[in-house]
Amino acid sequence: MSLSDLTLGQWRSFDAPTARRVAQRAAEQVGGRVADVGTVEHLGAPLHRVRIERDGREFALIPGGPVSVGFDVDAWQPTPEQAADYAESVEQGYGYGPDLRTHLAQVLSPRRSVVLATVLMAVEDENLSEPPSDMPGALAARGLRMPSADEWEHACGAGAATLFHWGDTCPLDRIPYGDRTGPQNRPNAFGLRIAYDTYRSELTSDTTAIHGGDGGESVCGGYGALLAWLPLATANRNPSMAEFVHGPEGEDVYEDFSTRPVLPL
Repeated sequence: MSLSDLTLGQWRSFDAPTARRVAQRAAEQVGGRVADVGTVEHLGAPLHRVRIERDGREFALIPGGPVSVGFDVDAWQPTPEQAADYAESVEQGYGYGPDLRTHLAQVLSPRRSVVLATVLMAVEDENLSEPPSDMPGALAARGLRMPSADEWEHACGAGAATLFHWGDTCPLDRIPYGDRTGPQNRPNAFGLRIAYDTYRSELTSDTTAIHGGDGGESVCGGYGALLAWLPLATANRNPSMAEFVHGPEGEDVYEDFSTRPVLPL
């Protein structure tokens, strides 16, 4: 079986020795070395976590297959604190609707089923070295590519249906910027440092979406606590920021944006 055909379900069924053998095979296939293989608890069951180093950069194994991505707004129930915080933002003139569900429906991608290849994805995002339109070629020269939007969401959420990769809630007594103790600072289930800083703006091959942050817009705008955390939501695609990044203005400040390279298997 090709490693790219490995499914998340199969990966979760492996014992530790099998997971190590798969990790070693993946490392050999890309000319790298296994940096770490471990196991974490995720969604009530063990999940193997693999890091492979190649050319000084670490990549995490992201098993694919049939997976669900996006967010089901109708199935989600906000806490009273979240609803109250959003109501305060609305009073200040912010938000995309009278209630939190309406707002989330505008900024999050819907829950859906997709089929993805298993890949290696960079543990850390990297700043663009070229304007967005030139980055695919620059990455291809290194044997890499941009992730798709679906790949990014799957890598971030790791199968979880929650609002954030760590759960459905966030601290409402502070904003994420400058917070060194919040849940965004922990690696996600696959071992990625992802959706960790609202000042980051991660690009994928989908030019209509920006992931993992909004360039600091929500912090500088004084939108309120919950709205300051939402750019870190797994399914947040931030279309207005994407329009800026891929427009004429974005071409002049591309060094402020990043992407998370994918190493195909």
